[in-house]
Amino acid sequence: MSRRIERGYGSIITFALADCTMPLLNRLADLHPLIRSWRHDLHRHPEVLFEVHRTADVVARELRLAGCDEVVTGLARTGVVGVIKGRETGSGRVVALRADMDALPIQETNDLAYASIHPGRMHACGHDGHTAMLLGAARYLAETRAFDGTVVVVFQPAEEGGGGGKIMVDEGLMERFGVQEVYGMHNQPGLAVGRFAIRKGAFLAAADEFTIDVEGYGGHAAHPHKAVDAAMIAAHLALTLQTIVARNVDPIHAAVLSVTKIQAGDAFNVIPQTARLCGTVRTLDEAVRDRIEARMAEVVELGARAMGATARLDYQRDYPVLINHGPAVDFAAAVARDVAGAEQVDAEAPPRMGAEDFSFMLQARPGAFIFTGNGDSAPLHHPAYDFDDEAIPVGTSFWVRLIETAMPRSPS
Repeated sequence: MSRRIERGYGSIITFALADCTMPLLNRLADLHPLIRSWRHDLHRHPEVLFEVHRTADVVARELRLAGCDEVVTGLARTGVVGVIKGRETGSGRVVALRADMDALPIQETNDLAYASIHPGRMHACGHDGHTAMLLGAARYLAETRAFDGTVVVVFQPAEEGGGGGKIMVDEGLMERFGVQEVYGMHNQPGLAVGRFAIRKGAFLAAADEFTIDVEGYGGHAAHPHKAVDAAMIAAHLALTLQTIVARNVDPIHAAVLSVTKIQAGDAFNVIPQTARLCGTVRTLDEAVRDRIEARMAEVVELGARAMGATARLDYQRDYPVLINHGPAVDFAAAVARDVAGAEQVDAEAPPRMGAEDFSFMLQARPGAFIFTGNGDSAPLHHPAYDFDDEAIPVGTSFWVRLIETAMPRSPS
């Protein structure tokens, strides 16, 4: 990091990263060690789904210490919301920024001073970094208030499969706080620190879950002709289901159908009577989503019947396609260019088949979701993953610039 030109909130220094040099406000540079310490503390104490009680307490405490005008707890059980009013509020604008707080049920393999102290739980998706960066931005914005409007900082539980974002929306998040626009950010391994990626329209996939229960007729493994082998039928269905994407979906449309669990039998010499298959479907288009669900029902029912068994499909639609709003993408990309430089921002990034329940917030209000680089780290949801602390100034600066650009103060 270069030397500071002068002290003060508004002074600019440069922060050198591997692939770029970005402008950074002095105060954000001063806050970096504190934000990093929050991140390490959260990483050491991961909590999953809605049980993020300690994390929510830390967030609420820091928002109060920062001087937020209002701190509300208990949305979606453990969600936290902070409200920060600018020095001026005549614009009437209200912009929300969202971070997720929950960890994953994964055993960490990192040998870090701040590694998880809870066996079988770790921050393997970087939500510790997301939370810390938004806390840092909230601290800065509450100190400076150099904007005309209101900022709503949203800390959400249960992004990893619990749909906490949907519950916050259903409980009136947008209406209660008067939110007009909402923005979300996620780290991306493989994307260099200091870079951003975003796109208009469908950006992340819908994520659905399915369970298939097969009922055959059990028997002795030495007499297969007297049984209807549920294990064999489950294996057959697992392979046949792959033909749906290969032969029933237009090749120009993206789709994923993955059988991720097969359960059958308890003994080596018994043909099982029942079997269960579980998995996920990912799509970027509602018509494709409908087509896959319908074809799965046909394949499961008729395929099992052809082999003398019955099978039932339970198909659950979970997170919808995350659709970025065009004007919000243009705005977020412009802010990212201001932070990192034009060459560091890909505003036409390819869509991804991962899913995010921020999609529910984008259904409720216009806004955008953006990726920021996490460098050459282990992939998301890997036991050796760790959020890169060098990404903290990038993400925090993005949040601050977004607010000060979206709601500029009138000239004095």
